[in-house]
Amino acid sequence: MSRAIVVPVIRELARCYQAFQRASDSHIRRTGLTPPQFDVVVTLGDTPGMSFKDLGSRTLITKGTLTGVVDRLETRGLAERIACPGDGRSTLVRLTPEGDRVFRDVFEPHLAFLAPAFEEMPECGRKELEKRLKQLREALEKRSDELGRQG
Repeated sequence: MSRAIVVPVIRELARCYQAFQRASDSHIRRTGLTPPQFDVVVTLGDTPGMSFKDLGSRTLITKGTLTGVVDRLETRGLAERIACPGDGRSTLVRLTPEGDRVFRDVFEPHLAFLAPAFEEMPECGRKELEKRLKQLREALEKRSDELGRQG
């Protein structure tokens, strides 16, 4: 594929992500959470908790940052660390009852805030976009895996 084909797609993908992030982050900050805190709260919502490894793989937060985010959520009484049942060396992170209340208060309203932007596209367009984004993600993951095997 030539540069003339790749560059405009990369540019529009980056612009789309930046626009999404600006809109999402500004709304999230109105909840009293930072975007990384929100990410952890909604990832842990409706779960019995998860290991740091699982939490890191399901959020957009790097391992080093994740520890600080969980520390701040613990300080606020929204999350807690507990010993992993069956593996005393591992730690689970889960929402406290107050954290669960925050999850219930912020998650659905945030989706409702974002929905109008997605609803501007016809359903067939959203389905096609989702399909194409998945194809692109899988192709990029394959390229990354190939580099990893090369050392």
